[in-house]
Amino acid sequence: MKTEELISASNEFIMNTYERLPVVLVRGDGVRVWDSDGREYIDFLAGIAVCSLGHSHAKVVDAIKKQAEILTHVSNIYHIEPQIRMARLLVENSFADKVFFCNSGAEANEAAIKLARKYAHERMKGNRYEIITMKNSFHGRTLTTVAATGQEKFQRGFEPLPEGFRYVPFDDIDALEGAISEKTCGIMLEPIQGEGGVRIPSTDYLARVRRICDERGILLLLDEVQTGMGRTGDLFAYEKSGIEPDIMTLAKALGNGFPLGAMLAKKEIASAFEPGSHASTFGGNLLAMAAGIAVMETILHDGILENCREQGAYFVESLEGLKGKYPVIQEIRGRGLMIGVELSCEGGGIVNEALRKGVLINCTCGNVLRFVPPLVITGEDVDSVIDVLDEILERL
Repeated sequence: MKTEELISASNEFIMNTYERLPVVLVRGDGVRVWDSDGREYIDFLAGIAVCSLGHSHAKVVDAIKKQAEILTHVSNIYHIEPQIRMARLLVENSFADKVFFCNSGAEANEAAIKLARKYAHERMKGNRYEIITMKNSFHGRTLTTVAATGQEKFQRGFEPLPEGFRYVPFDDIDALEGAISEKTCGIMLEPIQGEGGVRIPSTDYLARVRRICDERGILLLLDEVQTGMGRTGDLFAYEKSGIEPDIMTLAKALGNGFPLGAMLAKKEIASAFEPGSHASTFGGNLLAMAAGIAVMETILHDGILENCREQGAYFVESLEGLKGKYPVIQEIRGRGLMIGVELSCEGGGIVNEALRKGVLINCTCGNVLRFVPPLVITGEDVDSVIDVLDEILERL
């Protein structure tokens, strides 16, 4: 089918839940993808921070193929060897003692919320079930994670929402302390807000939140769905702050495109879950585990984190050069290869123009260009994207 026919069929048969760009991507290799007309693009979106090792990474592809030839699925009522290996890798390289596997970030956050409430019900005094989350946060699209998300635009039309969430401004310790009540069981936040515009908090913010949780006897839940797995230059973003959460969620880059999510917790917290407390039919699927193991081992042993830090610094430096030329750029925020460029105008037109020039990026919050490319990009890739942005901004 021709591109026009494919897009027409997509509009006819698929529910209209995305504002889709007018291309059909059919192939990928490393940092580049190709559409159904054979046109090449540099992908600086990576499936929104998903394909951190690039498209069709050889080690991930090989792992999935080998596992598919052996066994693709059995129920979680049995022990699963690749699942055990993946869980061990996560535990040995994080704060956590236990792992629950699922299929997405929303599912991981749902599991984290359930675990926090279950732990509070069994181990905390009083009727504690509320979780404080941040305004402009994003935690998923299920009814409960939409309720946890501090953005009304995602909640509108789905009322009544599940109760038990209170919202405070991000990076505002006084507001956070003031919102804690006898019903509070935990605080849930992203170390860096992604959908909220790549918002990076004050240097000591997470440490102060951790201290509040310890003083008040409540849990700290970190949503690292977007920041985790090397995106910020460390394996997990919390490492930069020198603290540890009680519960953490992962997804996106965890499977490099294969659906995989995980909820990690310290042993005492995890013990609130027992057989029957929570489950996922496809959680910990053998193919997902094969992909996840390959991703973990590659990030840990192939210089991925170092490249992320190096290229992230170079990209920000290059963007600062554009900021000096074009007043439309108000601020550049980033850590590693999670970078936002705040504009004084709407960013959608720039995204569309970049697409026409062969570069994939996106815009969040209406005026923040978001760059979350594969962590394997080179300086030459950065230069190519900067050249395209320079051309577009000069026309503006």
